[in-house]
Amino acid sequence: MSEYYAKAPEDIPDEISKMIEYRRKIIVGSRDSLLAVTQSNLVVDYIRKNNPDIDVELLTMKTTGDIKLDGPLYDMGGKGLFVKELDIALRDKRSDLSVHSLKDLPMEVPEDLPIIGFSAREDERDVLVLPKGVKEYDGKKPIGCSSLRRILQLEKLFPGAEIKSVRGNLQTRLRKLDEGEFGAIILAAAGLKRLGLEDRISRYFDPEELLPSCGQGILCVQGRAGVDYGFLQGFFDENATAQALAERAFVKGVNGGCSSPIAAHAKIIGDDLELTALYYHEDTKSYEKHVMSAPKSDAERLGADMATFFLTRI
Repeated sequence: MSEYYAKAPEDIPDEISKMIEYRRKIIVGSRDSLLAVTQSNLVVDYIRKNNPDIDVELLTMKTTGDIKLDGPLYDMGGKGLFVKELDIALRDKRSDLSVHSLKDLPMEVPEDLPIIGFSAREDERDVLVLPKGVKEYDGKKPIGCSSLRRILQLEKLFPGAEIKSVRGNLQTRLRKLDEGEFGAIILAAAGLKRLGLEDRISRYFDPEELLPSCGQGILCVQGRAGVDYGFLQGFFDENATAQALAERAFVKGVNGGCSSPIAAHAKIIGDDLELTALYYHEDTKSYEKHVMSAPKSDAERLGADMATFFLTRI
């Protein structure tokens, strides 16, 4: 945690001492894309509103994943490409916490940089986005898609359509779409909504037809071990935490990463979780889905049990 930067010395009169603020300074690390900054500012705004004794600054940076755009993510090292530089800043104490889209966070989290908590979940669905002025996808140009998880499921939703990799931040992908490189692209609803671009959405895919990525729509706050982050407690969400733990436990249990076409989505039903998972069988080049339920309090066990279910069928 950054040092306290103003404190009244003992020999200053009380009336002057009261005028000098006793404050902390918190540095929040973020990728420098518009979406990442918008999401990180949700945390910044919460701290400012609920902790008047804390000053907050945003430290933005490009990650390796933002710079290397010349191939599919699953061929270039996976999700760790989006957190490496942020992890270094945390360890060097140039930042005090990092904000991530949970779906971009690797399953293996360093012990010295633990997950502090999870935000309330925004819309977790994937969506179809068409070029401006176009009302329906006609199949003449490829669908832009950046994950094997989506590609597998899109092949059933749009049989015969060409699916082409698209990389870059959200604005870059939209520009490529509107300039005619693609006939449609698939994006996460959460990002579009957080940027006020909901009007670009042409179709929402229910999780039953296009299962979302693990953690999609949830923000994750990562910090340093041994540091007190109690000032953020009210930002975290109990339901999203249960969903995140179940989904990540499944993916971790099947040893899944960005190169594995797997997915998991946990739905809150009262005090229970209903977990739907997708698993790809390399030998048959096919995938299957399965549904299991458990109390929210058993979220991680539910995810682990789902992983065991698929692994025992191999």
